[in-house]
Amino acid sequence: MDHVPTQEDLQAASESIAEAVDAFTFDGDRDVSTHVSGEPLRRELYLGGSDNRDAQLEEKVLTEDVAWTGRIFNVNRLRVELPDGRQALRDVVRHPGAVAIVALTDDGRICLVRQYRTSLARVTVEIPAGKLDPGEDPLTCAHRELREETGMEADQMAFLTTIATSDGFTDELIHIYMATGLRFVESDPDADEFINVDLVPLPDLIDAVLDGRIEDCKTVTGALICDAVSHRLD
Repeated sequence: MDHVPTQEDLQAASESIAEAVDAFTFDGDRDVSTHVSGEPLRRELYLGGSDNRDAQLEEKVLTEDVAWTGRIFNVNRLRVELPDGRQALRDVVRHPGAVAIVALTDDGRICLVRQYRTSLARVTVEIPAGKLDPGEDPLTCAHRELREETGMEADQMAFLTTIATSDGFTDELIHIYMATGLRFVESDPDADEFINVDLVPLPDLIDAVLDGRIEDCKTVTGALICDAVSHRLD
């Protein structure tokens, strides 16, 4: 016979649901918070952690527990102490990090992969990319992913930048590289990867990014960096 929930079971389930809702909706009790951002300051750029006021914004992690374990990432639940002493819940996706590659041919074409993304329910056009293995050097990963996804090997691989993909809820960092001196060898995608590869004129990709037709953040970043660098060289 199936277990019949007791009143205590229902109460525990209700409290768990309420706590989960709080994790997504609690942004500080505005009724009691005294913090205001103040008038914007006109000044030079200060990066995070370099402003004396930044210490007043820090949240102290009190506890962290794994709420869900997945094949690629985990979701952890953190209880934090806010700058004013109150507590809040934060759900954070813990990700091992990844690389992405802006691969340019000698005649000015960029290597793009076409892949079905189940999360969006459609095919996207992106620069090649992949997840870091535990302890793997990002440069090594960049060479490996370029070969696996596109069949290309590069004579030169230069670091461009690192992006935090969505720091509101995940610690994922993507290290972006530029690959040149390309030659085709043979692709070797993962068993569950089905990919087609295009070599597209770089201006076409930049136009698509500026027109809003490319949404993938690493591809947008890579294209705009290439455009900015080309203008500075001019």
